[in-house]
Amino acid sequence: MKLALAQINPLVGDFAGNALKIAGYAERARSAACHLVVFPELCICGYPPRDLLEREDFLRECGKTVTRIMESVSGIGILLGVPEATNHGPGKPISNAALLLEDGKVVATARKSLLPSYDVFDETRYFEPDKKASAFWYKKTRLGITICEDAWNDPELFSNRLYERDPVAEQVADGAELLINIAASPFYHGKLKFRRRLMAHLARKYKVGAVYVNQVGGNDSLLFDGASTAHDRTGALRAAASDFAEDLVFFDTESGAGDIHPVCEEDIPAVYEALVMGTSDYASKCGFKSAVVGLSGGVDSALVAAVAARALSPEKVTALFMPSPYTSRDNYEDTEALCRNLGIRREVIPITGIFDSFLAGLSGHAEKGGVSVTEQNIQARIRGVLLMAFSNRHGALLLSTGNKSELAVGYSTLYGDMCGGLAVISDVPKTLVYDVCRYINKEGAIIPERILSKAPSAELRPDQRDDDDLPPYHVLDPILEAYVEKGWEKERIAAAGYDPAVVRDVIRRVTRNEYKRRQAAPGLKITPKAFGEGRRYPIAQAWNG
Repeated sequence: MKLALAQINPLVGDFAGNALKIAGYAERARSAACHLVVFPELCICGYPPRDLLEREDFLRECGKTVTRIMESVSGIGILLGVPEATNHGPGKPISNAALLLEDGKVVATARKSLLPSYDVFDETRYFEPDKKASAFWYKKTRLGITICEDAWNDPELFSNRLYERDPVAEQVADGAELLINIAASPFYHGKLKFRRRLMAHLARKYKVGAVYVNQVGGNDSLLFDGASTAHDRTGALRAAASDFAEDLVFFDTESGAGDIHPVCEEDIPAVYEALVMGTSDYASKCGFKSAVVGLSGGVDSALVAAVAARALSPEKVTALFMPSPYTSRDNYEDTEALCRNLGIRREVIPITGIFDSFLAGLSGHAEKGGVSVTEQNIQARIRGVLLMAFSNRHGALLLSTGNKSELAVGYSTLYGDMCGGLAVISDVPKTLVYDVCRYINKEGAIIPERILSKAPSAELRPDQRDDDDLPPYHVLDPILEAYVEKGWEKERIAAAGYDPAVVRDVIRRVTRNEYKRRQAAPGLKITPKAFGEGRRYPIAQAWNG
């Protein structure tokens, strides 16, 4: 059987656009003499649709769209994902389904058995799980069709299994000769290698071909890298789609022939491509044609500007440089050089006069010429007002520039530098920010070297440095990774070689600043555990463990 792996980027709720894309890819596959074209999980409506699944009109449109596709495409089998009404007894009214269509008919239906409800996933909120995973005949081949999580429960790879059942094993026991997994599997750095290992393992273990088709693109905070694959019965990689872009690749199950397109094999290039794709898709899918960035002369805003220039094109990005009385001469020069290198427009708006007016207006509540936290936050909020004014006037998407390390410990100002429509690097630790910037500079000094070598500073008071208030980032970031992403207790973190007092202080800061993060702009998820919907901690609480 000749298969096409159609790795597409759907927009949630864009039924006409998604259907047109599906029909177009199906026609390309038919023209290439394929028997079956495989699309991602819930590609009819886009993933994740969230509470749109609770709307009857939304679900009706899903069904109508499937009908339109069946009427418009013939001569090839189409496997695609759709929410499907269960129409039986107690339980949730819909299932997460994969429909196999051919010549105007539904010839097979597979339903998702394992419904994740951890991290960013909430599928038990909407879907009824299938009780048994069966195989289906198609073109004289017994197909085992699973949906995303269904393939992530093999006992040899998952020591702490979340589910009692293994749908893949059930389908193989039912005679499956070819495993097909349709997915909407969000990206985080390092995940691609494990996915490939997983699919190769299943192919070798059961001595069957294994096909995996993943969604690509950004939908809100979630980024999908695609990187779809096909492995033969020995576990050898025979077909591979590119990452972070739509793609169509072919795989012949009999000959083993297939297309192999390149992907980012290392984490840092993958993170950069993910940020670019996520920024581009967030802007375009939300209707923004341009962006604005507050440029400080530091490494964080430099990275955001570089990502924006690549994602939207340089002529659609404006950088506002807003010097205060504490801004160094270096930052005047570095922001000018950066914008010149990126080809983006730079506007200089000094805030000293505005700052003085604020201090005068706040007589008795601020110090004239003072540099307490109050006066520092006033400067940040002045910049936030100016950036939002530019965004309002020009309809530009404001990209905030805070990194994960700052967001974790509250080293940011509400209604100031936290203003924005998208927090591009809010899941990128400070040390990784430097790594990505150095990767960008591999082909030339796009980001001025002085930006990468100077000591990080908010420049809200004289001679200010981040490490006056925080542990050095090479100490802070591993502590945050252990606590936030790995869930380690403070005693275990300290036992790994960190000062117990520093560990306690970092955890205290993370806990007390939950209220700030709750008000932050949505950010792009690139680590296993990002702040936001994937990490649900209370604001009012007494636990500081």
